[in-house]
Amino acid sequence: MTDFDPGDYEISELGPAIKDIEDLGELEEILQAEHRGENRAGAIALIESRIEKFSEDEEEPADAEGLDLASMSTAEVGNALQSVDEVSDLESLLEREEASEDRDPVKRLIRNRIDSVQGSDEEAAEVEIDERPPEERHPDLDHPTRDKRHVRSLSDGTYRDMWVYCETQAGELIDVSKEMLGKARELMDTYNDDYEEDERVVAVLIGSDVSKHVDDVIAYGADVVVAREDDRLDRFQHKPFTEIFCDMARAGATHENGEVHGGRDEEWRDYDKPRYVLFPATNNGRDLSALVQAELDSGLASDCSGLYITKEVISNPVKTGVAGEKKEFERVLHMKRPDFSGFEYSTILCIDNPAREFHPQGASVIPGSFDVPEPDPFREGLVVDHDAPLDDDWFRITVTEYDQLDEGIDLTGHEVIVAVGRGIGDDPTKGIELALELADQFEGSEIGVTRGIVTGSFQFDGHVEQYTHEERQIGETGQVVAPKLYIAAGISGAVQHKVGMDESDTIIAINTDPDARIRDFSDYFIEGDLFEVLPELTAALKEGQFEAAVARDGGLTEGESTSDVSPDGGLATDESTSGVPSDSEVADERGDTQ
Repeated sequence: MTDFDPGDYEISELGPAIKDIEDLGELEEILQAEHRGENRAGAIALIESRIEKFSEDEEEPADAEGLDLASMSTAEVGNALQSVDEVSDLESLLEREEASEDRDPVKRLIRNRIDSVQGSDEEAAEVEIDERPPEERHPDLDHPTRDKRHVRSLSDGTYRDMWVYCETQAGELIDVSKEMLGKARELMDTYNDDYEEDERVVAVLIGSDVSKHVDDVIAYGADVVVAREDDRLDRFQHKPFTEIFCDMARAGATHENGEVHGGRDEEWRDYDKPRYVLFPATNNGRDLSALVQAELDSGLASDCSGLYITKEVISNPVKTGVAGEKKEFERVLHMKRPDFSGFEYSTILCIDNPAREFHPQGASVIPGSFDVPEPDPFREGLVVDHDAPLDDDWFRITVTEYDQLDEGIDLTGHEVIVAVGRGIGDDPTKGIELALELADQFEGSEIGVTRGIVTGSFQFDGHVEQYTHEERQIGETGQVVAPKLYIAAGISGAVQHKVGMDESDTIIAINTDPDARIRDFSDYFIEGDLFEVLPELTAALKEGQFEAAVARDGGLTEGESTSDVSPDGGLATDESTSGVPSDSEVADERGDTQ
């Protein structure tokens, strides 16, 4: 029996942890352990993906002679060809297809597979890389950037440290800055152990009165703080903030055709650019991250919710420089972000070309993706004052008057969230009222809504309208939350909403549609009308019967309710109730006694 406990890992950490496990039996045990434990949909998908990949690696090459091409679709032929590695077998299949169905798409697939197999057997051919800028490679085209100087990344540059842009709003350090510092500290501690290095977390502060935050960012994990204060920086502006950050990152140097021009010596650093850099995925952070990474001649993975550093084997000839050859890249920042196409995540890598280096490896981080760390007031760090001259032309905008918006609602720190979606459409005001009544049974709870509520044409009475605004929206374009308990009422489960609440410890979904997508990633699914179910849950909380009300699997007595309550995954009742807060826990949260 394996001693690997998947519950010891966050989902973003689980992938790297199981990457080197190649024993199929051990992987199956880990999968069952996850089912018995936290039963997280994302973790299960990761483990199953590893099992599937490992199983595919163990498969024997396909028997080409046994393939009946005439009875197979084009897609089925394409899948089968991936296991045929002999050119002679592939040529035989091509002849058979030409003599029978003679389908052009199938023949193209076979020819492509022949080219692929022959390419891997032949002597590796170097890929010619044209390093000239676009203006020189295509002189006949009308380039809108013709008059701009082409800035080329360094070759054989020196890169160190992870930089974190710590954003302030209304003079205060925002939570996502603290989250990033904590995650950066965790990443670099592991990095230094793995690679026997002593690289640091560098916090960047830019503003009119940011020196007051120096001790805070050190307490949250920074080893070095690079700060720039100027009265003209009291409000975010694209040009000066971009120029200042880039000047900090390059120590004033400019890079052209792989050569460094100018620059200044700085005692605290001995490298050309940061190795990694993180920005908050806020309105200002998104703008700044794109501008800075473009100016530093690198790439950006935007709106990320998971980060880890490990090695990666790549076979893309653009990255290896040689067709048919694999190359192992070290110290790669894996930047996980939600996919737009479905219930999936994409991992973005920023990897060098043979004659082209992409640094810093950069990402912007969705607020709420990581925990805010406990500050250590005894941590010590180095403070560096940035004093390079600022060009007056950078400050092209002056704000003469502005209105201060309401502070808004921060949902990220609450342990219980009751969220509602379009399912309240029959009586929108009543739906919000019922959600409020349920949320009021918990201490430290809040109300959230989907984008459909914010952008829909629902009519709400004045006393509940405040709970339907954009500031309470949960999802990809709203807030990302991870409460202990998430109750989703009348929410279908679109991927954009899933992104905002997928890391919740326990998810209870209420929906009249048994095939609603949210069922796939809920711990408990209640098939029923939210206008009937929410009052029952509220009453159960008041009576100390919440756990039983959620976990019972059908068997309702006449007159109780027509809703069908069932834990997801078909687990036995005593196992499936483990994620639901007990009545005593609910009482503690309310401050009551039962």
